[in-house]
Amino acid sequence: MAEMSTSRAAQEITDEAREHARDLGAFVSASPSSYHAAAEAARRLEEAGFTGLDEGADWASGPGAYYVVRDGAVIAWVVPEGAGAQTGFHMLGSHTDSPSFKLKPKPTTGAHGWLQAGVEVYGGPLLNSWLDRELLLAGRLVLRDGTEVLTRTDPLLRFPQLAIHLDRQVNEGLALDKQRHMNPVWGTGVPAQEDLLGVLAEAAGVEAGRIGGYDVVVADAQAPAEFGHHGAFFASGRLDNLSSMHASLVALIEHAGAGGGEHIAMLTAFDHEEVGSGSRSGAAGPFLQEVLERISAGLGAGDVDRYRAYADSVCVSADAGHAIHPNYPERHDPANQPLLGAGPLLKINANQRYATDGVGAALWAQLCESAGVPYQEFVSNNVMPCGSTIGPLTATRLGVRTVDVGIPLLSMHSAREMCGVADPWRLARVGVQLFAS
Repeated sequence: MAEMSTSRAAQEITDEAREHARDLGAFVSASPSSYHAAAEAARRLEEAGFTGLDEGADWASGPGAYYVVRDGAVIAWVVPEGAGAQTGFHMLGSHTDSPSFKLKPKPTTGAHGWLQAGVEVYGGPLLNSWLDRELLLAGRLVLRDGTEVLTRTDPLLRFPQLAIHLDRQVNEGLALDKQRHMNPVWGTGVPAQEDLLGVLAEAAGVEAGRIGGYDVVVADAQAPAEFGHHGAFFASGRLDNLSSMHASLVALIEHAGAGGGEHIAMLTAFDHEEVGSGSRSGAAGPFLQEVLERISAGLGAGDVDRYRAYADSVCVSADAGHAIHPNYPERHDPANQPLLGAGPLLKINANQRYATDGVGAALWAQLCESAGVPYQEFVSNNVMPCGSTIGPLTATRLGVRTVDVGIPLLSMHSAREMCGVADPWRLARVGVQLFAS
């Protein structure tokens, strides 16, 4: 671990860190769905001088800064001067989706005078955290001619909890049925006379009758905020994993402006990680491999050259991890207990749920030292199996050395998660070092 006590690290919050956190808040607010996150990343990359590429066209191959969007995923990279067929890649990976609820077909439902929305649970949300808060709908509408448009509503929905007077034992154990209880209200009236898709179409500025398909999710409408003693904490929806995506975006744009580096610096932000990554825009799909092959081919690489480039490559898979919870310390490892604000995590798992090994751990330590950033190790309690990330998928598909990291959170998979204000900025600082090396 980098030499700085967790208590000291948690107290050091620079103006740069606060500015980064506020920009993260702006990024989250602009990105209520994976499609919005990819679009906001593309907008920022365009402003920084990156060239957007079309998967159906020929690609530029020389030095420069480029990006490509596939549905709710985005990959961006910077090719340095002097790059050749065997130039390796330094990748910082993340994902654009978060646990939530996705709009079903025939979404306008309701009974007893209420208008409700038919939604399906997406991933593993902490269900009770979504109760009694104002929510919006956001995502993409696909018109019958194939045109895709983004849509987002104002605060529209709410999952209202049953009053304690009607459930006297609720504080002894809340049990939520995903089908019966997780149907948000959005108005009063007769479902047959109303149209939720019409609300989404109006928000997008299109006619409802033109909609042929849609991918729309529920998102928290509350703005991100700093809070706590000395403003040490940051609360927001979708910190898992927009905190990592934003850090990688900030780092890559900074790297592109500074120039240098011996490797091709690359941001990879995939969709559908929360449901297994098995899609055309997920980490288990072909997106990254196809992009890498096209970049290498443009630099004159054959198969052997490409394999040599992969051997000189590394992927830092950045996804949020758990800080120790003061009310549930028994759920954590007794020796490794990360704290909010004390630096990003190095995530380790003996069963390869995380891809970190000794070589990757040493690389992470070196990068953090170069960035002047403290870090913390995370490992699960043996009776609390951990989740997984895009790290093992990337390592398995490509054979690229991969290390799993991320910032610590409390309330992971809640509608509103929390982190230390300084940790996202620190993750971005390490990203800059990765890209420059």
